[in-house]
Amino acid sequence: MDHDALRSLGWKPCFEQQVTGDEREDHIPVRVGAHFGSQVLCLSADEDFTLPIGQIARCGEVAVGDWLLLEADSRRAARRLERTSLIARKAAGEKVTTQPIAANLDTLFIVASCNHDFNPSRLERYLALASEADVQPVLVLTKSDLHEDPAALRQQASRLKSDLMVETVDARDRQQVACLSDWCRAGQTVALVGSSGVGKSTLAMTLGAGELATQGIREDDSKGRHTTTARCLHRLDAGGLLMDTPGMRELQLSACEDGVADVFDEIVQLASACRFNDCAHGGEPGCAVQQAIDDGELDPRRLKSFLKLQSEQARNAQSLREQRDASRKLGKYYKSAQQSKRDRFR
Repeated sequence: MDHDALRSLGWKPCFEQQVTGDEREDHIPVRVGAHFGSQVLCLSADEDFTLPIGQIARCGEVAVGDWLLLEADSRRAARRLERTSLIARKAAGEKVTTQPIAANLDTLFIVASCNHDFNPSRLERYLALASEADVQPVLVLTKSDLHEDPAALRQQASRLKSDLMVETVDARDRQQVACLSDWCRAGQTVALVGSSGVGKSTLAMTLGAGELATQGIREDDSKGRHTTTARCLHRLDAGGLLMDTPGMRELQLSACEDGVADVFDEIVQLASACRFNDCAHGGEPGCAVQQAIDDGELDPRRLKSFLKLQSEQARNAQSLREQRDASRKLGKYYKSAQQSKRDRFR
């Protein structure tokens, strides 16, 4: 096992500790580099290769960034190693299911542009996702040349979360993008998330990800056209790995209570001083949150965003729990029915 080559792919002691002595002899660790429907790209210490999806079926649902153990002779997956992190969202559509976005990340570059795309409430969603997964978020404001005062926009963005790192760049300029290199060093994995057309592919190429498809800016709304269609890991000039992701037209949170609380920690702290424990912060007497708004200490938009995300994640989390409970009950019913059938024919 070439440990130096594996470390360049993001292999860490926490993964090494999961591999048994026997598995070291006849299994090879690979990292999922891309998912193309019926094929999965695998990155190993020696080579990159694709496998049919059927050969990793034992691992269940895998995400780009996952580590798998393959049987060396057959290249069939034996199991998926436990993740250090998982960025996930509610899948698009009416049915509440969770969609993995990226696994085993160290840093999440949340990309927004310094034009019509800058939307604090949308950025708070991404920040909640990162916090829930315990992944360090870095807010990257691109197209700084399109804003008359990018420094003011950066200051506004820094208030979205305590200790939030914010960088303002022209994604085409290598010198400006160099401020991100510390998060892209060997052994590190970063992912780009953000709306379609904010410059994620341009930023990825400037960081060394190779040639990616990009399109120009639409004049009517200052947005670029959607280009990336699949999540894929790219090797960077600084030695790390970067995952480019498709723009997300819908980003709903599920089971993200801690993440929302962390992003809006000032509201959570204020709420602890409310007169009533179940205060909804909508005009109840003794509401410390509303008092902070009246005193000019809290932006009303922050409270509106907090209440919306809190309600959304609670609703989706409840639906997921109900589905899991229903699935367990159905499984018990099938087992009971099968046992009764066996008993009748004895």
